[in-house]
This record gives sequence, structure tokens and C-alpha cells, in this order.
Amino acid sequence: MAAVMPAPAASRHLLSGNEAVARAVWEAGVKVAAAYPGTPSTEMLEEIATYPDLYAEWSVNEKVSLEVAIGAAYAGSRAFCCMKHVGMNVASDALMTLTLTGVSGGLVIAIADDVGLSSSQNEQDSRYWGRFAHVPVFEPADSQEAYAMTLDAFALSEQFQVPVILRMTTRINHVKSIVTVGERVPHTGAGFRKDPARYVMVPGNAGKRIPLMFQRDRDLRALAETSPLNFIEPGSDRRVGFITSGPAYMHVKEAFPDAPVLKLGFSCPAPFEKCRELAALVDQVVVVEEVEPLLETELKAQGIAVIGKDILPLQGELSPAVLRPAIARLLGEALPESEATAALQLFPRPPTMCVACPHLGVYYTLSQVRNLNISGDIGCYTLGAGHPWQAMDTCVSMGASMGIALGMDKGRGESDKDKRVVAVIGDSTFLHMGMQGLLDMVYNKGNVTVLLLDNRAVGMTGGQDNPGNGRDIHGDEAPRIDFAKLVSALGVKDERIHVVNPYELPVLFKTIREEVKVPDVSVIITDQPCVLIKDYHKLKPYAVDEDKCTGCGNCIDVGCPAIHVTRRGKEVKASGREVDLAFVRIESSVCTGCGLCLQPCAPKAIEHYVPSAPIQFVKGGCSA
Repeated sequence: MAAVMPAPAASRHLLSGNEAVARAVWEAGVKVAAAYPGTPSTEMLEEIATYPDLYAEWSVNEKVSLEVAIGAAYAGSRAFCCMKHVGMNVASDALMTLTLTGVSGGLVIAIADDVGLSSSQNEQDSRYWGRFAHVPVFEPADSQEAYAMTLDAFALSEQFQVPVILRMTTRINHVKSIVTVGERVPHTGAGFRKDPARYVMVPGNAGKRIPLMFQRDRDLRALAETSPLNFIEPGSDRRVGFITSGPAYMHVKEAFPDAPVLKLGFSCPAPFEKCRELAALVDQVVVVEEVEPLLETELKAQGIAVIGKDILPLQGELSPAVLRPAIARLLGEALPESEATAALQLFPRPPTMCVACPHLGVYYTLSQVRNLNISGDIGCYTLGAGHPWQAMDTCVSMGASMGIALGMDKGRGESDKDKRVVAVIGDSTFLHMGMQGLLDMVYNKGNVTVLLLDNRAVGMTGGQDNPGNGRDIHGDEAPRIDFAKLVSALGVKDERIHVVNPYELPVLFKTIREEVKVPDVSVIITDQPCVLIKDYHKLKPYAVDEDKCTGCGNCIDVGCPAIHVTRRGKEVKASGREVDLAFVRIESSVCTGCGLCLQPCAPKAIEHYVPSAPIQFVKGGCSA
């Protein structure tokens, strides 16, 4: 399969992998693109939405986004869907049947694996989906390849009428490099052609499609053997050769520029004969793959002698700093000196919420209420598990807070029989996968208090819009979900539904304390926007009156990063022991005036900030 060349009107741009894919999606004539935000994939659809001549949407979850793309591909149009690695766990129900029906228009699914766990609850290898679903997988190594392989993937998808997975990693998604691009080539869909034997997957029809799927596997494997996306670089040092793909290829080339390398861009189905060809050139073959020993296992099953995870780690990126010592040990050579720059001894900076985040008051309050088991979820509010709140006990997957809370309630042990169960979930996560859990909780008569934190944004991935804030992906007006009415429709009693301002700590505390005592399902909805979106309105900032501050630290427990501990002088105790005097200071330049710290302040030392008199410039100098 020949690589797609840029159009004559090519130009060069500095693009991240996400931006390069978006450009290629537009150039390929895609008509429909859909996704749910998830780091490191989010920017792909954000960028696609800026291009004309196509439809883009934020879907409520990854399964829906893939189904929207499937519908467009069934109609003969080119379609695109993207998600982070855990998103395919949600979308896989549709994928596993799609592999039997196939597509008419080209369909590319970009999956972004978070190798190294920069922003995920697990480290997952999406190459398995290619084997599991019997679909081809492309693996770009940089932004230029991400662009070119996206175009190639649409061509291959239509040639074989099969979806193509573009497997990316954080290293590709977010790193920028120069990309040569072309212009959009319009693509007109043929329209949906009724064919129940192909598209209605009842058992009788599905059984007839399975042999076609296996024949497609054989055809794709033959194509992978000759594809220019899979190539051998001979090299001069034949002691060790490498089989690798994606950004790991770049690491291998940096660490061992003279070694023979088989680079797999079209990695599934694996080109076994090409691998044998590389093995014949060298003394030993090392498979460098992030993160699972997937190809290594397949090659060993083919009788090809390779080395892999017995010398390389099963997690994280395989950087030159990891590869060089591993290969030195393999060859019996002296270990190279570490090339890593010594980490600067900085004061530790654990992740925390933003200044004035509406979730701060929620977790401060939960930390003050005793005898709770708190089931958490995926979002900014996951940070509630950290210091100073330590007010989250579980966090598994999107929407899991609902089912886990119900299970905690129904599965109480002796030590838990008097504890109250609380579930915490955000607005977008609730719409993504939490609604079903709440329905199950109501239907099965749970005894759980649900905190639904509505900050009108998909906060952790950058403040994207969702059905809860009344704007679509372009920022245009869209129907807005009323969460109180929604949870009522799911069966929660109206008297057990409360909408509160999370900045009003006494009301929030009273509501939570009362509702956890009720042996029924309660839902407390907080209704203040994320401080990083345009819905938030900054108020007059606060400052600490040092003459009044006693250093009690109550305001510190709120967890706002604008508040700092400072020291001022010494005090001699009656015992004669000298101690430091601790006080607090508010960075008024970043304070938004939410007032959370004001409420627990015992000496009433926090007041509105009054700036110093401005400097006045006068002839010959200046004066304050």
C-alpha cells in the first residue's frame, strides 16, 4: 500500500500529534467526527472542530461517539472517532460487532495510550484491540507520521471496508514537530444501502460474517508484509537488532543509531516474515514495545527467537535511559553512566485543585463529617483523596462511584454497619456513565448520599462543554440538562434532592449531615461553575490581617492553593522554650474572592484586600 503523498499545495507547520491527526482528518474529506474528552486525546477533536466543511460533536461517552461515527461510515461518508485508552473499554461493545459488519465509508479510530500514567488510572496497551477485534493497527512515531498514517488509514479502511485503529501515545499526542501538509480533498458518501444480512447482527447473520473476517485477516497480513510502513534499516552493528513501533522507535534510534531496526508502522496484523528477515541479519533480536509483551509473545509463538520484557520494564516509556543499560547488561558490557539530569531538589508540589474551585468547599465539609465511607469518581474532584482533605476512599473508573457506593451499602461488614455511604461524581461523569448507576441505586433501594458536583464543564481535560452547560463544541447555545429534574426522573424523591451553593459552607455542612442520616437515596447538587471557564465571575480578593491572625490554621484546611503558611518572629513560652510564630498569607493576586477561607477563620482575620497606595511618579523621582 503506497503512502498517501501531500497535495501539491503542501505547506509546513509545527504541529503536535493531535493537531497533525486533526489536519489529516480534515484533508481526508471526513464528514463526521465525534469524541468524549480524555487526556491525552482531547485536542484532536478540539482542533477538528475548528475546521470547516465537517460535523464535530462532543458525545456523552466514548461508546456513543463511536456509534455516531459508525452510522456515518455506514452511510458511506468518511468518519473519525478518538478517545483515550480507557475510553475504548467503554466503546468496545460497538467495536466488537463493527468488525463483522465492516464499513462503507472510511472509519478511523484514534486511541491515545497514556504510557507513563501522566493522567490516567491505569496503563493500557490498545494494540490488543487490533488482535481482539480483528482490525488493522497503525502506530505513528512522530507528528508527520501521525498525519500521513491517518490519510493512509482512511484509504485502507475503504479498501478493506474495515475500521482502522490509529494507536498513539502521550509522547506523540503532545509533542510538536514539523509536518508537511496538503489541502482538503472532498469525499462524497454513497449513502446508506440497506443490507440486513450485513448490518443486522442477529446470530444467523453474524455467523456468516465471521469467515469473511478471518479471510480479511489473511489479506491484511499479506499486505503488512509488503507495506512501506514496515521497513528494515540495516545498520552496521549486527550484535543486536530491534523490532519496534511508535515512539519507542525514536528512542531506539537515539540510543543505538548503528543497530539494525525493523520499524512497524502497520503493526497489526504483525508481518512475521519481515520479522524473520530482520532476525537473519543480527545475532540477537530485542523487541522494544510499550507496554505489554504483545508482539514478543506472537513472535515466540512463530518460533522466532527474540528477547523483550525479560530485560525491559513492563511499564512506562522505554527511553534511551532505560534502553542503554538494559542492552549493556545483555551484551555483558559496563553499564553506561546515567545521562539523566539530576532532579532539582524542589519543595514537593502535589497536585491540588485550583484557587476558589467549587469542589474545595465540598471536600472541606466532607473532611469535617465523621463516620463516612466515600466512593469517588474520575475528574478534578478525584484530588479530594489528597491532602488536606483525604475525603475519598475509592476511585476506579468513570461512573463507578454509583455502583461501588451501592455495593458498600449492601455489603456492609461489622465495622461498617454504622457508617454512612457517600458517592461523589461530577456533572460530565454523571452524564457519561453515572446515570445508570443512580437508577440502579434507586431501583434496588440503596442507602447512599450522592454529591453531584456540577461545575458546568469537563474540568480535568480543559473545561470542554457538555450537555450540562448549554453549549456545544463550538460554544453555540444548546439544550441544557436540568440535573434536579433528571435525578427526579431517575426515581429520586423530590424531598431528597437539594441544590446548594458549595461556597456556603454552613448550608452545605447542614445538608450533608442531615442527608447522610436518611436511610434512602439522596442527591445533593452543587451549582457553581469551574473557575477556569467564562461562566465564573471573579469577586474582590481577600487578604490576611496579620495583627489579628493567630495561626490557628482553619483556613489552611480548606485546601485553597492561594493560602500559604508564613512565619513572623519568635515567641518565648513560660517554660523558656523559644518557638516560631506561624501565620497565614493569601496571595491576593490570584484570590478570586470566593470567601471559603473566610468562613472557618476563628479570629476573623481575613478581610477584603486593600491595595497599597499606587506609586506616583514625580519630577526627579517617584513617591508612594
